[in-house]
Amino acid sequence: MRKERLTFGTIVKYIVLILGALTALMPLLVVFIGSLKSNNEFLTTSVLSLPKKLDFSNYKMAFVQGQMLTGFKNTLLIFVISMCGKMLIGSAFAYVMNRFEFRGKKLILFAFTAAMLIPAITSQVATFKIINSLGLMNTIWSVILLNLGSDVISLYIFMQYLDEIPVSLDESAFLDGASYFQIFYKIILPNLKAPIVTMLIISGVGLYNDFYNPYLYMPDPKLKVISTALFAFKGPYGSNWPVILAGVVIVVIPILVVFLSLQKYIYNGVAGSVK
Repeated sequence: MRKERLTFGTIVKYIVLILGALTALMPLLVVFIGSLKSNNEFLTTSVLSLPKKLDFSNYKMAFVQGQMLTGFKNTLLIFVISMCGKMLIGSAFAYVMNRFEFRGKKLILFAFTAAMLIPAITSQVATFKIINSLGLMNTIWSVILLNLGSDVISLYIFMQYLDEIPVSLDESAFLDGASYFQIFYKIILPNLKAPIVTMLIISGVGLYNDFYNPYLYMPDPKLKVISTALFAFKGPYGSNWPVILAGVVIVVIPILVVFLSLQKYIYNGVAGSVK
């Protein structure tokens, strides 16, 4: 393998990369160190100074008193149903837009894109009335329904990948007697694994961190998700920062593990969409 020459440009490049990495990792490091300190030590020492004694009681208090287990259960339920529906609807919509020609196709794509450009906050009153009229207020299905819609990014990533799947596969299956639904389920969907995983992370992180919808549509404490469970610490633990930081670490760990496990699929999916 050819070694890269150490030039001024190379040095600047690595300095920028190191600074970028430190900028991204520094907040996580501060949160993790602070979560292992006692409240008194946290208030009297530097945020980057190591704890004199590891205090794991903060994690126990955050998990138990913050009802994190309930939050994780509800979050997992919302995440699984919402992402399965979102990916299925998005891939099916992209399949129809990519494979079929029909009147009004360009108008539908334009309307879809235009609707996504409208700030969501401007339609919240109408959305609230619709959810309330459906009798879904204070139920977990209200948030699931709001998360089922596809978005422009997933649509175009799916459509770019569909361009790489030969139409001859569809035609061969159709000649063998397969219906359009069977072609989509048995041929198209298995070949969309990379973009599905990509969108699972890109859209899933936003869904995992969603606070507004659960807070507005699921005010019942029994229906709290991890974001609203973490928000609850502002009350009884408002001045106990180590407990709050321990709760933050507990919330971050699952999505961090998933991201590190699936990062190669993310890069492949984004690279494929660009290609």
